[in-house]
Amino acid sequence: MPSDSTMTKIVWQHSQPLPQETMEFLRGIASDYCKTKNYVYGRYSGVRNLNHLTPIYTVLNEMRHCGLREQLNLPAVYYELAIADAVADIKRSWGMVKNKIGERITANENLSEDDRIYLRTVLKMNNVYASVLNHQEYELPRNATGLDIDVKRLNNLLCRLTRRYLIQPATDNISSFRISPNGYTYKEGAIRIVCRVPRKRISIPLKDDRTFDRQIQVHIKQDFVMLAVPVETKVKVHKDYTNTIFIYIGSSDMFTLSNGNVYGERLEELINPETERLAKKNQERYKMYSAYEQNAEDGNQQKTEKIQLNNLGKLKYDRQKEKERLRTTTFINSEINRMLRTEKPGQIIITRPVTKNRTKIYSKSANRKLARSFRGYIRERLTYKCRLNAIELIEISSKGTGWICSECGAKGNRQGNAFVCEHCGLQTTIALNSARNIQQKYEK
Repeated sequence: MPSDSTMTKIVWQHSQPLPQETMEFLRGIASDYCKTKNYVYGRYSGVRNLNHLTPIYTVLNEMRHCGLREQLNLPAVYYELAIADAVADIKRSWGMVKNKIGERITANENLSEDDRIYLRTVLKMNNVYASVLNHQEYELPRNATGLDIDVKRLNNLLCRLTRRYLIQPATDNISSFRISPNGYTYKEGAIRIVCRVPRKRISIPLKDDRTFDRQIQVHIKQDFVMLAVPVETKVKVHKDYTNTIFIYIGSSDMFTLSNGNVYGERLEELINPETERLAKKNQERYKMYSAYEQNAEDGNQQKTEKIQLNNLGKLKYDRQKEKERLRTTTFINSEINRMLRTEKPGQIIITRPVTKNRTKIYSKSANRKLARSFRGYIRERLTYKCRLNAIELIEISSKGTGWICSECGAKGNRQGNAFVCEHCGLQTTIALNSARNIQQKYEK
């Protein structure tokens, strides 16, 4: 990667403690921002508007004249970004629908190769796909001419699959919003943002004197805000980063390499106690909510007020939860950095993430651990740090890397975290065996 290459990273800026009046204004903007997004979701996420999402100016022009902005009294610098965010979410939703339909097309044994070619061609062409969904006439794609297909049957299949997977996006996030560069200025160590009164601005004192000229994401906390700012940073090129390493990403230990080195040891011991603590705390809170509702229903106002005052707050709960999350993410980032410094990789090989079987019923304990798994975060941070350090990250299929013995290729047995092969006598960990299988699969 060229030494002058750049990438986008997020930097954070914190405000000073803010007065209650300012916090109420910010929460009001965030609430209206949320209402705008939900309005756009309801109006444009259906099949009739699939072909109207690009370019976004079509949606913006319609929304400027629908009367919602005047009804909410929301300045344009917030209103138009809320629309843009909602349209981007709708496009992502359609992308997910197309991916799921593509998977069904591949798995459907009743489809011929010509059928699959037609269906995949339609999915790639939004105007044709939209015509099929709205039962409108369209010109047969050039790639589909001459195919031995039943167009009506295949179009009906597309419509059925779309109805199955298409879900209207929705949000209840009233703690953040975006603001464009023409919506703020800086003065005397504070960022001054547009308010609802024309030609007036709300001043937010900052803890540092950095200034920016790009879109900013405002995250509202209890009595202050955090500003997320995307900035360009140079990619670091390390001339001594030349090795190729093969990594198994696990639950107990974060990274196990095919050379036997382990990074992020005992990650599970850091995560599991907090998972169980939250489970116990949530059970207690559920009992309090039930008692609150029962007493409210029975008209016991004194008991209801006492429960609400002493048990239903979330400040301490959220603060402790965030503290433990930061502790875990700090550990993950430091271990990734340590691995890069030690191994000096120019190339990293991992497996693509595997989707859990959604039809299988797991135990409550297993479900809690899956819900609080940091694997997605680990992959995200590894990808980011590879880009930042000009390291090539390659993902391969995990098929054949779990149950197969890395020494003889026979099927082995898993016993807890251990891997045992009765054919050749290999005894090692599941993680190390998988890492070596990843290496062998990639080098074939």
